[in-house]
Amino acid sequence: MSDALELDALWEDFHRVVNMTSAELAAWLRVSDADERTEPLPDQAGDATGQHVLAILQKRRTDLTEDDLRVMREVVDTVTAQTDLENEPAAEDTARRHRLMSLGHDPLKA
Repeated sequence: MSDALELDALWEDFHRVVNMTSAELAAWLRVSDADERTEPLPDQAGDATGQHVLAILQKRRTDLTEDDLRVMREVVDTVTAQTDLENEPAAEDTARRHRLMSLGHDPLKA
């Protein structure tokens, strides 16, 4: 029973910190990975963690793997450590905002 409760809490925490939709994250990963001369294939854009977050957003809770759970914990820990979700300031630090957006969290999104 405690495993189900832990999964529920992780699911809720993950979806609380990941405030971008899968479409928004996919678009961001494509834009952030493009440069003046090349653009990656849509399913290869962004780093491995960003791609994994995108895949998790497209899954049902019952389809999660152990690797998905590991990434979800990492994302929750990373975003929580770098933000104060209750009183998050406007992100003056563009690089910080872009790093968080690659994990599915846009600090400027209400």
